[in-house]
Amino acid sequence: MRRRQRRAIIVRRGIAVAPTLMTLGNLLCGFAAVFVASRPTNVGFPFDWSQPTLAVVFIFTGMVFDALDGRVARMTHSVSELGEQLDSLADLVTFGVAPAFVVIELVDIGTPFFGRADYVFDRFVLVVAGLYVACAALRLARFNIQTPEDDNPAHQYFRGMPSPAAAGTVASLALMHQYVLAKYDADNWLVRSAAVTMVLIALLMAVAMVSKLRYVHVLNRYLRRRVTLPSFVLVVAAAGMLLLRPQLSLAGLMAAYALSAPVAATWRWWKRKREKQMPNTQ
Repeated sequence: MRRRQRRAIIVRRGIAVAPTLMTLGNLLCGFAAVFVASRPTNVGFPFDWSQPTLAVVFIFTGMVFDALDGRVARMTHSVSELGEQLDSLADLVTFGVAPAFVVIELVDIGTPFFGRADYVFDRFVLVVAGLYVACAALRLARFNIQTPEDDNPAHQYFRGMPSPAAAGTVASLALMHQYVLAKYDADNWLVRSAAVTMVLIALLMAVAMVSKLRYVHVLNRYLRRRVTLPSFVLVVAAAGMLLLRPQLSLAGLMAAYALSAPVAATWRWWKRKREKQMPNTQ
């Protein structure tokens, strides 16, 4: 009965045009990333970009739409349950399916489990990609049922790595792989190492998404309020690095964000352990 009433309310209120278009733009960016990554290698793309590079551009464009849809919904007072559910579905495609597909296409595996070319490494890559998609879905579902305090637009931390950040980490490493590939041969050890490392990072990102680690909300913490001078210097330095060396800097910044929560958790654990071991001087 309550579900029917809720559906009736949604139908009467209608659909907010601007935030819905933003969310659908995010969804279509994920679809475009999968489509582009699956194209043959002889297709000529703008700026002579490779398939993974253009797919990564679509993933990051989806992040822009994802950052704007919620803000536009709050500015136009059109936040709704329908928009929240649609946003999760779009995020699953753009930040779950698309990065996993880019990894599979970039490593260029065969058809493990189903075809004649069945190798252990190919099976491992496919399992990691499937696990990444599953963990992204679990992360988004958990976020939808979090407490109102966690869903507050002004909150400072995420519980578990956000799916856009996980996708950005995987996508930035794919971009760096293409940058290295353009300078060296495909059989170069550095190129192969980058591909294998990207698969392992995708596995770590899958685990980070469903973990309880506290990740900083970068927009709310550093860009939407007054910050200290050291924090401002860090933001300016990061922007400068992105302008000078976009591929390498983006991969480094995303990797630093991915490591920030486990490093902070380890530091807090070590600090608590040290405080317990200190003798009571009172």
